[in-house]
Amino acid sequence: MKNAGTPQRAAAADQGPAAHQVAPGQHADGRTRHAVARLLLERGPITAAAVAEELGVSPTAVRRHLDVLLAEGEAYTRDASARGRRGRGRPAKLFLLTEVGRARFGHAYDDLAVAALRFIAETDGEQAVRSFAERRMAALVANHREALAASGSPAERAEVLANALTREGYAASTRRVGSGEQLCQHHCPVAHVAADFPQLCEAETAAFAEVLGTHVQRLATIANGDAVCTTHVPLARSECGESSAVTDPKTAGPVPKDRQETAPIPDGGEPV
Repeated sequence: MKNAGTPQRAAAADQGPAAHQVAPGQHADGRTRHAVARLLLERGPITAAAVAEELGVSPTAVRRHLDVLLAEGEAYTRDASARGRRGRGRPAKLFLLTEVGRARFGHAYDDLAVAALRFIAETDGEQAVRSFAERRMAALVANHREALAASGSPAERAEVLANALTREGYAASTRRVGSGEQLCQHHCPVAHVAADFPQLCEAETAAFAEVLGTHVQRLATIANGDAVCTTHVPLARSECGESSAVTDPKTAGPVPKDRQETAPIPDGGEPV
């Protein structure tokens, strides 16, 4: 038995107040496309004709929405099996959602990660969580060590590190602030998990110090409610001609010492 109308009601409920801020045609298009995607999620693999019949929408309109989902990487197709095919015509195309398409309906990955780390902490202690965080960061930077080692100054290494982090999904950049560089991460894929387990941020800070070859100071994190993860990278006095000053990204003023999370210079050095 068909539960006709379910995808439409779910799509309308998912739109929220923001739906009133778009043009009526755009709103209707978005609602229908969401309903098409939901049907692919719940009934896929499914043909375009079956989607049209289920939603009560014209096949032409359904194909237009499917084409958009395909173009945006949210859906893909495969040929229907020969079994049960009628006639000698071309096999029907079956539509399915990709992982990108499934993401529009949400995941529980963060909840799963938090539960897993909480279990590790309760079973093996906080040090086990810290070891996990350190191993994760070591694996993340491993593929970029050669490029980092080939860079000369801390400023150059900071830029290479920002590019490496961007390739890993952190949308990172650098900027010169006073006598240092600020490494800014505009996105954090694990922010919600790090909010419960700051060991992830601490391991990240330590890894930055290790690969940059200088101590660094973490000024802000998305996990702590800031807009950007900001890390200060002091430059050598010979490069800047002055001592390093740490700048608050929010106020542009100096950051008090008690607010600075510092990772020491590798190999036993001391912060300047």
